[in-house]
Amino acid sequence: MKFVIVGIGTDVGKTVVASIFTKALNAWYWKPIQSGDLHFSDTDKVASYVGNSFKKIDEKWRLNTPASPHFAASIDEVVIRENDFQIPTVSSLIIEGAGGLMVPLNNEGLLYLDLLQKWNIPVILVSRHYLGSINHSLLSIDALKSRNISIDRVVFNGDENKATESIIKTLHPDLKYIRINQLDELNPKIIEIEAEKIRGSF
Repeated sequence: MKFVIVGIGTDVGKTVVASIFTKALNAWYWKPIQSGDLHFSDTDKVASYVGNSFKKIDEKWRLNTPASPHFAASIDEVVIRENDFQIPTVSSLIIEGAGGLMVPLNNEGLLYLDLLQKWNIPVILVSRHYLGSINHSLLSIDALKSRNISIDRVVFNGDENKATESIIKTLHPDLKYIRINQLDELNPKIIEIEAEKIRGSF
């Protein structure tokens, strides 16, 4: 099983969701591009959340600036090319994206959405309630569908907002939805509890 964890934007909880799915599937974890926070990267965070069973594939790019990959790469004088992204040959894999779908990866206009279309791997879309999140969620779903990218499920992450979630479900009744409530503590025990809740859904 291979899935890509993508978000409707930044700071929606992709890393926590990726940890839960990595644990649930006993999968390898890979974040191809890390921009900033190199002292405690998303790979490091997932390692601390998943615990002893964690299996990682090192980042392809570790960029110093916490910014869009195209900008961070230009500062580091690094060139990111589409053909440089090779999916690791493991049986079970969780890939964590960077930012939202329209994040530019280089100055030639390569978007994360372009990679998702090329990879042809089902995505797990993470949505989180905030002012404007309905718009961002619907735009993300439409963008994925317009490229014929398979959406395995939408994850509503964090505090529940029934009005937000119900309208998204009404407009896209064909999709599968799950909820992960706000986790105030993150450690291997908590992640295992959440992972057990979704294991049977595969």
